[in-house]
Amino acid sequence: MKKVLKKGIPVLLWLVIWQLVALIIHNKILLAGPLETVRALISLSGTADFWESIAESTWRILLGFLVGTVLGTGAAYLAYTKEFIRDFLQPFVVTLKSVPVASFVILLLIWFGSKNISVIICAMVVFPILYLSTLEGLLSTDKKLLEMAEVFRMPGGRVIRYIFLPQLKPFFRSAFKLAIGMSFKSGIAAEVIGQPLHTMGNGLYLAKVYLETGELFAWTIVIVLISFICEKILALALGERNDN
Repeated sequence: MKKVLKKGIPVLLWLVIWQLVALIIHNKILLAGPLETVRALISLSGTADFWESIAESTWRILLGFLVGTVLGTGAAYLAYTKEFIRDFLQPFVVTLKSVPVASFVILLLIWFGSKNISVIICAMVVFPILYLSTLEGLLSTDKKLLEMAEVFRMPGGRVIRYIFLPQLKPFFRSAFKLAIGMSFKSGIAAEVIGQPLHTMGNGLYLAKVYLETGELFAWTIVIVLISFICEKILALALGERNDN
């Protein structure tokens, strides 16, 4: 009960502040309150397009997250084993970290169209996060343990399981937390720009076009909740406990 109250009371206070500000502004186009947002969410949830949009966006974003994770960790291992690969990839990784998502989206729309834009963008956003975290974890591995494994001729599978994975686990935790949130941010932004049909980004854009601020907030809440749930599932998969 203490944990529930500790987390629930601040949320309730912010909802009250939100509602008070909405009442003061008294303009649903400029700022819809939580009550209008809940009504909009209930209205949206009664349509098939709403659930189809959630499913379509979520699986594409998670697919991009998976692709970026596999490519990022694989490239990090190659960079760990070969220094020239590390030097070769550095400008590419710096570019992916620095260039705005909008620039990539516009270019990719010209090349591939809008259908799979969120998959590609998410992979591009996740790649440098997982690459840098994995590489840092590999480089910080205790050299004495690796020398011991080499002396005792430990098989590669056991080296990965008993030396590398325990070392990488905290790096993966922080990287995955950051990457999953960035995946949803970048993926939805790509959908808003590219406008693939039956996606959450398309729902956000239509809410903006028709000045439905309540629907805009409703879509935003859904996106935040899905991102939060995915982050918690990843944390559980990595064995993380939350005692706060």
